[in-house]
Amino acid sequence: MSFLAAALDRVKPSATIAVTDKARVLKAAGRNVIGLGAGEPDFDTPDNIKQAAIKAIQDGKTKYTAVDGIPELKEAIIGKFQRENGLTYKPNQVIVGVGGKQVLYNALMATINPGDQVIIPAPYWVSYPEMVALAGGEPVPVVCTAAHGFKLQPEALEKAITPKTKWLILCSPSNPTGAAYTKAELKALTEVLVKHPHVWIMTDDMYEHLVYDDFVFTTPAQVEPSLYDRTLTVNGVSKAYCMTGWRIGYAGGPAHLIKAMATIQSQSTSNPCSIAQWAAVEALNGPQDFIPANNKVFKERRDLVVSMLNQASGIECPRPEGAFYVYPSCVGTIGKTAPSGKVIDNDEAFVTELLETEGVAVVHGSAFGLGPAFRISYATKTSDLEDACKRIQRFCGNLR
Repeated sequence: MSFLAAALDRVKPSATIAVTDKARVLKAAGRNVIGLGAGEPDFDTPDNIKQAAIKAIQDGKTKYTAVDGIPELKEAIIGKFQRENGLTYKPNQVIVGVGGKQVLYNALMATINPGDQVIIPAPYWVSYPEMVALAGGEPVPVVCTAAHGFKLQPEALEKAITPKTKWLILCSPSNPTGAAYTKAELKALTEVLVKHPHVWIMTDDMYEHLVYDDFVFTTPAQVEPSLYDRTLTVNGVSKAYCMTGWRIGYAGGPAHLIKAMATIQSQSTSNPCSIAQWAAVEALNGPQDFIPANNKVFKERRDLVVSMLNQASGIECPRPEGAFYVYPSCVGTIGKTAPSGKVIDNDEAFVTELLETEGVAVVHGSAFGLGPAFRISYATKTSDLEDACKRIQRFCGNLR
C-alpha cells in the first residue's frame, strides 16, 4: 500500500510549470533557450507599489493579520469592484488569498462534495480540473473550438448542465487562449444560468485589464444582477500590476461562502503576507496609468506574434482579444517528420521537438484540454519573441 494519499492519483502536475522548469534546466546547462511558457509579465512592479511595501516593513507591519485580509485591503477591493465593475460588496463578502489560485481552490474545497460536477470550458487553465478533482468533484470539460473563438456557447452550456452541476468556471480574458467574452456573449450565457438556480458561477477575472482593440470588459454578476447571490468574482494583482511573486488574489461573493472559504484558509495558510497586502492596497488605490502603457506594448507583441506564426508552415494563429497568450493550431504539422527523424504525431511531440531542436519552450495544447495546438506567452521582451517566432518558422519549414 502506498504511503501517499489516494487523492494524488486524481491530479497531474502543472504542465505550464513543468515546461518552465525544463527550460530553466536547459538554460543552466548552457543552451540558448527562449522560454515562452510562463504567464508572467516581464515588466517590473511599479515603484509606488514597491515603496508601499518598504514603508510597511519600516512601520513594523510585519505581524499576523486577519486570516482573510487586512481591513485596508478589503476596502480597496470593495472600492475597485464598485468603481470598475459596478458591484457592491461589504467587508464580510470579500476574501484575500495567497494568489488567485488559492482563492479558487478554497472555494472548491468549501463547496464540492463527492460526485459534484463543475463545468469548465476547454481550452482551460491547467489547474481548474485538477483542483476540482482534488476537492473530490468531477470536472466536466466543454470543448470550445477556434470556430467559436474558443468561447463557450449557450447551447453547449445548457447541454452540459445536470442535476449534479454545482459550478461553472469562466475565465475571461482566457488563459490559455486570450479569448474574451463581450457583454452580449456573457448575457447569452447568464440567461442559461438563470434557468438553473442550483448552478453557481466562479469567474476568474485575473486578466481583466489586459484587453486590446477597444474591447470593453464586463463580468457576469455585472451583466446579470440576478446572479449576484450565486457568483464568486475572483481577481488579483498578479497580472495587470506585474505582481506575480507577491501572491495576492481576492474575491467578492455571498457572505456565507466567503466565511466558509476563510475557514479553509484558517486551517491551511492563514493570512497572506502582510507586506504584500499593503503593497496591494497601493496597487488598487494608487496610479493606474502604467496599465494602458504596458497594454500598448502587449498589443504590439500580440500583433507581431500572430503575424509571424501565421507565416509558419502548418500553423494557424487566431488573434485574441486579451491576456498575453496566443493559442495557435499546429494541426498542419501532425504526421510530419523532423530532421531528427522523429515523427510529430501530436502536439506534445511538436513542443518537445521544438524545444530540443530550436530551444523554444511553449506548452502543448492538449494540457489545456484542446489540441493539436500550443500556447505561447508573449509577456517577454519583443526581441526574444521575434527570435522565437523565427525559430518556429524554421522548425516548421524543416518538417517533411
